[in-house]
Amino acid sequence: MTKQLIISTSNDLVRIAPDRIVYISSDGNYSTLVQADGEMRMLSFQLGQIEKMIASQLGSDGNSFIRIGKSLIINRSYIYYINVPKQKLVLSDVTTFSHTVTASREALKQLKELLEKEAK
Repeated sequence: MTKQLIISTSNDLVRIAPDRIVYISSDGNYSTLVQADGEMRMLSFQLGQIEKMIASQLGSDGNSFIRIGKSLIINRSYIYYINVPKQKLVLSDVTTFSHTVTASREALKQLKELLEKEAK
């Protein structure tokens, strides 16, 4: 059985396969989880807390997630397009969805360099 990420609060529980998560964005003390099917879920956790959950629950499967700057955790398998000067990152599966997010130039530059290094 594939690993699932379980995010539990006092009121609810989210159980989701990691490959269904496109990205998680920060919103103060809350985070928004965006799924591949377009559904969005507000979580009462800060991004750092979610990052720890991913590491502890998914182990090496959690390596598909990358923290970008202070406000984003993205699923690297959905990275489609990076434009550093425009601070633009497009996450897409190329057929059913496309999400455009912004990040700092420095964070995108580091991400671009990481992907280039992995490709060699």
